[in-house]
Amino acid sequence: MVQRHSVVIAKEDGGVEVYPLKEWLRQNPEHLPAGMDGTRNTSHQLRSALRQAGWTMQETPDEIRMIFPGHSARVDMIDEILGGTDDPSNDGDEGIPYFSLEYQLRDFLASNLSSVDFGGRHLRVYVDPAGRDGVEYPTAVGPIDILAVDETGAFFVFELKRAQSSDRALGQIARYMGWVKQTIGRDKEVSGIIVSKSVSRNLKYGRTVVPNIYLFEYAVSFSVTPAHDIDAK
Repeated sequence: MVQRHSVVIAKEDGGVEVYPLKEWLRQNPEHLPAGMDGTRNTSHQLRSALRQAGWTMQETPDEIRMIFPGHSARVDMIDEILGGTDDPSNDGDEGIPYFSLEYQLRDFLASNLSSVDFGGRHLRVYVDPAGRDGVEYPTAVGPIDILAVDETGAFFVFELKRAQSSDRALGQIARYMGWVKQTIGRDKEVSGIIVSKSVSRNLKYGRTVVPNIYLFEYAVSFSVTPAHDIDAK
């Protein structure tokens, strides 16, 4: 199996950001080690040079994670943060496809938000008076994955997990919801939506006492159809 190479950066809110290694280095050339090129050099060459520059490497069966210098102590629980399994009884989703990186789920959902039915509420990405949209919306308590509104102006705070959601997601989303309620959403309804590949049993129990937070699971599908025939005109 070919292992993908990723860059892991700790976020101020306790989460992490994960990006494809070569793509991130091309977009952030100031972090390229001397003599390295994000296009010409291989991922193996880049990871070796990054380790010499003080980056930490973490390896899993399908991924090589390069952790930004100084961030290793802040991402010790990276598997849980990225949506690792915290519920040993939930082992029925092996083989189900899911987004490899959280930003892929975020960008896909933000682009298709208006076409997704969230319990009868049709949402759109929030845009503030300054023109800043609600994708990775900055707040005093950390960036919100997606901040959306419905047709009434009610706010919906999204917390996204590419794999399984642990119950720690409740604390994260409650913090963002509290900020929205105390600032831009003082006179509006504020709800939370957690989207992940699978929802842990622990999270389901926790949600029972927080009724304005909703849990959703996503599914990824892919299909191909023959395209070799020429359409008759």
